Amino acid sequence: MIFLELITLEESETNYEYGNDPYKRPMEELLKNGLVIIDKPSGPTSHEVSSWVKRILNIDLAGHAGTLDPKVTGVLPIALENTAKCIPIWHALPKEYVCLMYLHRDAKEEDIYNIFKEFTGRILQRPPLKSAVKRSLRIRKIYNMDILEIEGREILFKVRCQSGTYIRTLVKNMGEALGTLAHMQELRRIKSGPFGEEEAFYLQDLKDAYVFWKEDGEEEYLRNIVKPLEYGLKHLKKVVIKDSAVDAICHGADVYLKGISKISKGIGANEIILIETLKGESV
Repeated sequence: MIFLELITLEESETNYEYGNDPYKRPMEELLKNGLVIIDKPSGPTSHEVSSWVKRILNIDLAGHAGTLDPKVTGVLPIALENTAKCIPIWHALPKEYVCLMYLHRDAKEEDIYNIFKEFTGRILQRPPLKSAVKRSLRIRKIYNMDILEIEGREILFKVRCQSGTYIRTLVKNMGEALGTLAHMQELRRIKSGPFGEEEAFYLQDLKDAYVFWKEDGEEEYLRNIVKPLEYGLKHLKKVVIKDSAVDAICHGADVYLKGISKISKGIGANEIILIETLKGESV
């Protein structure tokens, strides 16, 4: 659970005749200001999964944060309609994967562990041929790698890395450093920014929940899957503003001290923060 300490500058009350608690929004409004975390299956592209979510929920726009290759499974956050504005924030955050690596020749366990240590930290990477970015050499950070199991030439490991790290390339480069070839057999993303696999749902779950709502008026299942956009911003430090400041800031005004009720402790220079109402709504 994420807990960010707030400093109260001035106690203020909010008027519930305007706005909503994000977790109590009417369902139609939630579908325009929400997100779903899909457990992506092997096969379809991330774009196809986003399109299916759009069709299932009968909305105009759905976009994914952090592309997964077709064969890769796991956590794929999907932003619904207005929430698409949040994608750049999620895209830049670290990712975690579980990978099955296969060596083309035998290697000593001691050498394998040493290579994994060498590739932890700042590394140089060139994106693969089949990538959507320019193939220039760039620096990426591997925060940590843990070998979970070694069986023959197969190595199962977990990695936490900077966004934009190519795990397939990482595996290839580690194989070369071991004096052999290596390839990625399987890959699953277990965490994307603030979202973990324990929060992810299958597309079938989303479809069933939507049908329950539409045909039976049962909202519980769909609300369990579709989260308000604020759910995906819990990791950000924030400035909580008074009701009197909301309209002005929504129309482009600056945030002034007299309009602030509470503020997170320890906000740094150039840090992305969330401006929030007293009801918890993202401004």
